[in-house]
Amino acid sequence: MADSKALPPPTPFLKTSRTDAWWIPSLLTFLGLGFFLVYGTWAILVGKNYTYGPYISPLYGLELWGDSPHALFGARPGFWPAWLPFTPGIFIAWAPAGFRFTCYYYRGAYYKAFWADPVACTVGEPRSSYLGENWFPLVMQNVHRYFLYFALALMLVLAYDAVESTQFEDGFGLGVGSLLTMMNVVLIGGYTFGCHALRHLLGGRADSLPVGFKGACYDGVSACNRNHMKWAWASLFGVLFVDMYVRSCAMGFIPDLRIF
Repeated sequence: MADSKALPPPTPFLKTSRTDAWWIPSLLTFLGLGFFLVYGTWAILVGKNYTYGPYISPLYGLELWGDSPHALFGARPGFWPAWLPFTPGIFIAWAPAGFRFTCYYYRGAYYKAFWADPVACTVGEPRSSYLGENWFPLVMQNVHRYFLYFALALMLVLAYDAVESTQFEDGFGLGVGSLLTMMNVVLIGGYTFGCHALRHLLGGRADSLPVGFKGACYDGVSACNRNHMKWAWASLFGVLFVDMYVRSCAMGFIPDLRIF
């Protein structure tokens, strides 16, 4: 029996023999996700200027209670505590936030950018052991497959909002906000329909490649999944851009250009 050899000691944190700019992707991810977290949290909690005419910010899609004409059940609900500030966004924001936070791509991205776990290939890490996602709290990442169902339902909401964005006071029309709202549906659709969990679900939840109809569904999701990272970033900032546009129109910073 061959003699076993001891494993080499862990590489010191951030030590590497790489000479390329390995830190740039993690830095850009940190800045991009950091900006989204700060702006998105503010936009949801501020609770105003999220609608303009037939437009509604995707951060507030499916407005259950609120002061805008888009609210399904009227203004502030009676069960809401008087001492707690009210914002319509909190009733829906948790679903897309949970879907993205537990997404397989985003997990790999923010593990590197925020936790340095790992920072990059062949770069020293700030830990000496590996527990994976089998322990609390990371084991909770497995709820991603269940957040998928909420994400699919929200696609219907976004599609409805896109149709509503063409319903002006003087009838059917098309504005820049309408086009942006439709663009948002396409971007989020590309991201959602490329989800790894959706591919596994439509493929029959088997551990082997499916054939026939299930195989066709699997291949269809794979077409979007090949560019899952691009869809993830494009849809993320697409949401922010539409929110900024609607908010800017509502605050009078810019006019909404009607195409017809």
